[in-house]
Amino acid sequence: MALLDVPSTKSALLALRRQLDFAEEGYGLLEQKRELLLLELQARRARAAPARRAAEETLLRAFAALRTALLDAGSGALDRAALGAAAAHNAEIKERRLMGVRTPEVSAPAQTPGAVFGPGGTPASADEARRSFAGILPQLAALAGLETSVLRLGRELKKTQRRCNALSKKVIPDCRETITFLGGALEEREREAYVTLKMVRNRLRAKRE
Repeated sequence: MALLDVPSTKSALLALRRQLDFAEEGYGLLEQKRELLLLELQARRARAAPARRAAEETLLRAFAALRTALLDAGSGALDRAALGAAAAHNAEIKERRLMGVRTPEVSAPAQTPGAVFGPGGTPASADEARRSFAGILPQLAALAGLETSVLRLGRELKKTQRRCNALSKKVIPDCRETITFLGGALEEREREAYVTLKMVRNRLRAKRE
């Protein structure tokens, strides 16, 4: 803690008291924000964990189907066939504000594409692999929204915590210490002025007598 560089005047003391009230009110609001952010962050993390596991399991199945297609047709045939397969997948992103943080909600409509590869040179397993990867898009979109929200909420939580620490450990204690010092200094000055005034009155009274 350290004394603030302010003049030892009543106006400065009153201004400092107003500043302290404002800082304490701001600290209370930031503490509420910090608690809400923490609760929301924990809730998003709890939702993201099973969503991540489910997406990983679905991806494993999709890659297994791709390996089967590679074994059946070979990488060259699949590469040539993939050039003619048009990708028609869409994702929608909606954002909402939570305590000043933009949290995205990503969705991708589930699609069940039919066979797009020609019968020559590409086995049925190629279409199965394509359907597997297309089917995981809704899961990955939702997971991307959750992971991004967790990242943004975590950053905002750290920023809010730093501000709370600055107010509680620096600004508010310094204000309180300076207010106490100014109050004591002004009281001492008033006592000295009173003593001086009393001495002047006594001298004036002695001269009249």
